[in-house]
Amino acid sequence: MPVYMMVEIMEIRDPETYRSYIEKVKELVVQQGGKYLSRGSNITPISGDWTPKRMILIEFPSMESVQNCFNSLQYREIAPLREKATLSRAIIIEGTID
Repeated sequence: MPVYMMVEIMEIRDPETYRSYIEKVKELVVQQGGKYLSRGSNITPISGDWTPKRMILIEFPSMESVQNCFNSLQYREIAPLREKATLSRAIIIEGTID
């Protein structure tokens, strides 16, 4: 069952470090079968007061693949780059349709 990871980048504090993180994390995501579906800052709010600056949507083939990616030693080594460079938050959505 597909799993979707949605990331909101609320603030980019260090663009150069963030670029370095993006380059490194993409390879890890792809290694685990992840596929970037959307990544950008052209966002149009349609309800409520949610106005994110940047969003990323990634599809993974399973919850296991997400966990393998973000619990890996390789990810833990680059996570401080994201933590230093951005203020962000993320969620995982299981891809079931009721």
